[in-house]
Amino acid sequence: MKDAEPATLDQPRLVPGRACGTCMMCCKVPAIEEFGKPPGVWCRHAVSGKGCNIYPDRPQSCRAFYCLWMQDASFGPEWKPEKAKFVVYVQRNGANIQVAVDPSFSNAWIRPPYEARIRQWVADGAERGRFVFVRIGPRMIALLPGGDVDLGRVDPDDEIVVSRRPGPAGLVYDVEVKRRTAATPASLA
Repeated sequence: MKDAEPATLDQPRLVPGRACGTCMMCCKVPAIEEFGKPPGVWCRHAVSGKGCNIYPDRPQSCRAFYCLWMQDASFGPEWKPEKAKFVVYVQRNGANIQVAVDPSFSNAWIRPPYEARIRQWVADGAERGRFVFVRIGPRMIALLPGGDVDLGRVDPDDEIVVSRRPGPAGLVYDVEVKRRTAATPASLA
Protein backbone atom coordinates (compact mmCIF):
# COMPACT_ATOMS: atom_id res chain seq x y z
CA MET A 1 0.00 0.00 0.00
CA LYS A 2 1.29 3.42 -0.90
CA ASP A 3 1.19 6.25 1.59
CA ALA A 4 1.08 9.85 0.38
CA GLU A 5 4.60 10.99 -0.39
CA PRO A 6 5.97 14.41 -1.32
CA ALA A 7 5.96 15.19 -5.04
CA THR A 8 9.17 14.84 -7.03
CA LEU A 9 9.95 15.44 -10.69
CA ASP A 10 8.81 11.89 -11.46
CA GLN A 11 5.78 11.87 -9.19
CA PRO A 12 2.54 13.85 -9.24
CA ARG A 13 1.39 16.04 -6.37
CA LEU A 14 -0.72 14.07 -3.95
CA VAL A 15 -3.62 15.40 -1.90
CA PRO A 16 -2.37 16.06 1.64
CA GLY A 17 -3.72 13.56 4.12
CA ARG A 18 -4.69 10.94 1.54
CA ALA A 19 -3.16 7.49 1.63
CA CYS A 20 -4.01 4.18 0.05
CA GLY A 21 -4.53 2.61 3.47
CA THR A 22 -6.55 -0.56 2.98
CA CYS A 23 -7.35 0.17 -0.68
CA MET A 24 -5.73 -2.28 -3.07
CA MET A 25 -7.81 -1.74 -6.22
CA CYS A 26 -4.72 -0.78 -8.23
CA CYS A 27 -3.49 -4.33 -7.52
CA LYS A 28 -6.54 -5.73 -9.32
CA VAL A 29 -8.13 -3.60 -12.02
CA PRO A 30 -5.25 -2.33 -14.24
CA ALA A 31 -2.84 -4.56 -16.13
CA ILE A 32 0.68 -4.85 -14.73
CA GLU A 33 2.94 -5.49 -17.71
CA GLU A 34 6.02 -6.50 -15.73
CA PHE A 35 4.13 -9.47 -14.29
CA GLY A 36 2.01 -10.26 -17.33
CA LYS A 37 -1.02 -9.55 -15.11
CA PRO A 38 -4.16 -8.93 -17.15
CA PRO A 39 -6.68 -6.27 -16.12
CA GLY A 40 -9.38 -7.28 -13.67
CA VAL A 41 -7.55 -10.02 -11.74
CA TRP A 42 -5.57 -9.77 -8.52
CA CYS A 43 -1.81 -9.41 -8.77
CA ARG A 44 -0.08 -12.51 -7.42
CA HIS A 45 1.84 -10.24 -5.00
CA ALA A 46 -1.29 -8.69 -3.43
CA VAL A 47 -2.01 -9.95 0.08
CA SER A 48 -5.48 -9.22 1.47
CA GLY A 49 -5.32 -6.91 4.47
CA LYS A 50 -1.59 -6.31 3.99
CA GLY A 51 -1.03 -4.88 0.52
CA CYS A 52 1.87 -5.59 -1.78
CA ASN A 53 4.01 -8.48 -0.61
CA ILE A 54 6.99 -7.11 -2.59
CA TYR A 55 6.37 -3.40 -1.95
CA PRO A 56 10.07 -2.42 -1.57
CA ASP A 57 10.87 -4.28 -4.81
CA ARG A 58 7.69 -3.51 -6.80
CA PRO A 59 8.12 -2.65 -10.49
CA GLN A 60 8.43 0.91 -11.76
CA SER A 61 4.90 0.95 -13.17
CA CYS A 62 3.56 0.29 -9.65
CA ARG A 63 5.91 2.87 -8.09
CA ALA A 64 4.72 5.52 -10.55
CA PHE A 65 0.99 4.73 -10.34
CA TYR A 66 -1.32 7.07 -8.45
CA CYS A 67 -5.04 7.13 -9.06
CA LEU A 68 -6.83 10.45 -9.49
CA TRP A 69 -8.41 10.10 -6.03
CA MET A 70 -4.88 10.42 -4.62
CA GLN A 71 -4.06 13.39 -6.90
CA ASP A 72 -7.24 15.47 -7.15
CA ALA A 73 -8.86 17.01 -4.07
CA SER A 74 -12.16 17.44 -5.95
CA PHE A 75 -12.66 13.67 -5.68
CA GLY A 76 -14.56 13.15 -2.43
CA PRO A 77 -14.28 10.12 -0.14
CA GLU A 78 -16.88 8.25 -2.22
CA TRP A 79 -14.33 8.17 -5.08
CA LYS A 80 -11.72 6.23 -3.10
CA PRO A 81 -11.32 3.12 -5.27
CA GLU A 82 -12.09 0.56 -2.56
CA LYS A 83 -15.44 2.31 -1.99
CA ALA A 84 -16.25 3.19 -5.63
CA LYS A 85 -15.14 -0.26 -6.90
CA PHE A 86 -13.14 1.32 -9.73
CA VAL A 87 -9.91 3.23 -10.21
CA VAL A 88 -9.79 6.46 -12.24
CA TYR A 89 -6.45 7.41 -13.77
CA VAL A 90 -4.90 9.17 -16.75
CA GLN A 91 -3.78 6.76 -19.46
CA ARG A 92 -0.15 6.59 -20.55
CA ASN A 93 -0.79 9.10 -23.36
CA GLY A 94 -1.29 11.75 -20.65
CA ALA A 95 -4.67 12.82 -22.01
CA ASN A 96 -7.33 10.10 -21.89
CA ILE A 97 -9.09 9.08 -18.70
CA GLN A 98 -9.48 5.43 -17.82
CA VAL A 99 -12.12 4.15 -15.44
CA ALA A 100 -10.90 0.65 -14.54
CA VAL A 101 -13.81 -1.18 -12.94
CA ASP A 102 -13.68 -4.23 -10.66
CA PRO A 103 -15.33 -6.96 -12.78
CA SER A 104 -17.17 -8.14 -9.64
CA PHE A 105 -18.98 -4.76 -9.66
CA SER A 106 -19.21 -4.09 -13.41
CA ASN A 107 -21.96 -1.45 -13.09
CA ALA A 108 -20.26 0.52 -10.30
CA TRP A 109 -19.32 3.38 -12.63
CA ILE A 110 -22.94 4.05 -13.66
CA ARG A 111 -24.19 4.52 -10.09
CA PRO A 112 -24.75 8.02 -8.70
CA PRO A 113 -22.78 10.21 -8.20
CA TYR A 114 -20.17 8.67 -10.51
CA GLU A 115 -21.85 8.50 -13.91
CA ALA A 116 -22.84 12.18 -14.00
CA ARG A 117 -19.25 13.32 -13.43
CA ILE A 118 -17.84 10.75 -15.85
CA ARG A 119 -20.30 11.92 -18.54
CA GLN A 120 -19.17 15.49 -17.88
CA TRP A 121 -15.56 14.42 -18.58
CA VAL A 122 -16.80 12.97 -21.89
CA ALA A 123 -18.53 16.23 -22.87
CA ASP A 124 -15.65 18.47 -21.74
CA GLY A 125 -12.80 16.42 -23.18
CA ALA A 126 -13.91 15.21 -26.60
CA GLU A 127 -13.52 18.49 -28.46
CA ARG A 128 -9.96 18.76 -27.11
CA GLY A 129 -9.14 15.19 -28.16
CA ARG A 130 -9.33 13.81 -24.62
CA PHE A 131 -11.49 10.72 -24.30
CA VAL A 132 -12.86 8.50 -21.55
CA PHE A 133 -12.62 4.72 -21.56
CA VAL A 134 -14.18 2.26 -19.16
CA ARG A 135 -12.30 -1.02 -18.72
CA ILE A 136 -14.03 -3.97 -17.08
CA GLY A 137 -11.46 -6.77 -17.07
CA PRO A 138 -10.54 -7.41 -20.71
CA ARG A 139 -13.58 -5.46 -22.02
CA MET A 140 -13.29 -1.80 -23.01
CA ILE A 141 -16.05 0.74 -23.59
CA ALA A 142 -15.33 4.06 -25.32
CA LEU A 143 -17.55 6.82 -23.94
CA LEU A 144 -18.13 9.28 -26.77
CA PRO A 145 -20.41 12.32 -27.11
CA GLY A 146 -22.61 10.47 -29.64
CA GLY A 147 -22.91 7.35 -27.49
CA ASP A 148 -20.94 4.56 -25.92
CA VAL A 149 -19.10 2.05 -28.09
CA ASP A 150 -18.47 -1.38 -26.58
CA LEU A 151 -15.15 -2.42 -28.07
CA GLY A 152 -15.22 -5.91 -26.55
CA ARG A 153 -11.88 -7.40 -25.61
CA VAL A 154 -9.01 -4.91 -25.84
CA ASP A 155 -5.60 -6.15 -24.80
CA PRO A 156 -3.22 -3.77 -22.99
CA ASP A 157 -0.96 -3.61 -26.07
CA ASP A 158 -3.79 -2.84 -28.50
CA GLU A 159 -4.15 0.74 -29.67
CA ILE A 160 -7.48 2.56 -29.62
CA VAL A 161 -7.84 5.28 -32.24
CA VAL A 162 -10.63 7.84 -31.97
CA SER A 163 -11.28 10.09 -34.95
CA ARG A 164 -13.82 12.77 -35.58
CA ARG A 165 -15.40 14.13 -38.71
CA PRO A 166 -18.09 16.67 -39.52
CA GLY A 167 -21.59 15.28 -39.70
CA PRO A 168 -24.96 16.85 -40.49
CA ALA A 169 -25.66 17.59 -36.80
CA GLY A 170 -22.08 18.31 -35.66
CA LEU A 171 -19.01 16.20 -35.05
CA VAL A 172 -19.26 12.43 -35.47
CA TYR A 173 -16.81 10.28 -33.50
CA ASP A 174 -15.49 6.95 -34.73
CA VAL A 175 -13.40 4.50 -32.74
CA GLU A 176 -11.21 1.64 -33.92
CA VAL A 177 -9.05 -0.93 -32.14
CA LYS A 178 -5.72 -1.61 -33.81
CA ARG A 179 -4.65 -5.05 -32.62
CA ARG A 180 -1.02 -5.77 -31.86
CA THR A 181 0.23 -9.05 -33.21
CA ALA A 182 3.46 -10.93 -32.67
CA ALA A 183 4.61 -9.54 -36.05
CA THR A 184 4.05 -5.91 -34.94
CA PRO A 185 5.60 -5.45 -31.51
CA ALA A 186 5.05 -2.13 -29.76
CA SER A 187 8.56 -0.96 -30.69
CA LEU A 188 7.81 -1.30 -34.42
CA ALA A 189 4.23 -0.04 -34.53
